[in-house]
Amino acid sequence: MTQTYVDRSDLKVAAELAAFIETEVMDTLDLNAATFWAGASAIFHDLGAVNRTLLAKREDIQTQLDDWHRARRDQPHDGVGYKAYLEAIGYLMPEGGDFQIETENVDPEIASIAGPQLVVPVTNARFVLNAANARWGSLYDGFYGTDAMGPAPSAGGYDTGRGGRVVSRTAVFLDEAFPVRDVSHGSATAYAVVDGALRVDGSPLINPEKFAGYSGDAARPDTVLLSNNNLHVELVFARDHPIGKTSPSGLADVVMESAFRPSWIARIPWPVSTPRTRCSPIATGWA
Repeated sequence: MTQTYVDRSDLKVAAELAAFIETEVMDTLDLNAATFWAGASAIFHDLGAVNRTLLAKREDIQTQLDDWHRARRDQPHDGVGYKAYLEAIGYLMPEGGDFQIETENVDPEIASIAGPQLVVPVTNARFVLNAANARWGSLYDGFYGTDAMGPAPSAGGYDTGRGGRVVSRTAVFLDEAFPVRDVSHGSATAYAVVDGALRVDGSPLINPEKFAGYSGDAARPDTVLLSNNNLHVELVFARDHPIGKTSPSGLADVVMESAFRPSWIARIPWPVSTPRTRCSPIATGWA
């Protein structure tokens, strides 16, 4: 298949990439396409030569390392001599003096909000998806599939009793982190947003500032977003879900930012078919 390129600010850009940038990406930014391509072109032309020089230096050092090891293939490793060689070819540099550094314009999710930060190659879509999902995880899944409430779950199908304990323990967490005046999350029958504030069975949060947003109908939200110490908790309501249909309010899942999400989640029998929205206060539909 022949690749088609288009001209953008002295750059040859794949037509698919240009279309993606100019339609989907530009729709989310306070920036027009011409400004973006002019800035990208300036960066590529300014740093392209520098990058090629650095790549050539890396190739030269790699060749010298290969030559060193080939020449000593059958000899015992000489740690002292090897270190001296690495310093001689510029692979190891002398340690500099003390210094201080400051950063600016760093997203709070990186700079000040606790949470897993996974660095993955963008060439592997599965890795990128896992990294994006790692910041969010179901508290129900976490309680059910680990020993957080005592012994780990036994093998076999879904344990109804354990599931009930999971729901009860999660309600305790919600009551501790997001208490409601004279109402427990465990017995609540209705969540609604009235005049921009969350009401649980008609009662307000004791700390109303912890309400961050919702999706769906204000009188009966599909999801409610809460915040504590800059970390978010999403209440997911689905009355036709196996868990939601047993809840007085239809609460089917509690999804936490920075929740633990190890590999066992794919294996536990807990009903995990809840339709979930990876929530953001600025996403379309959030109040």
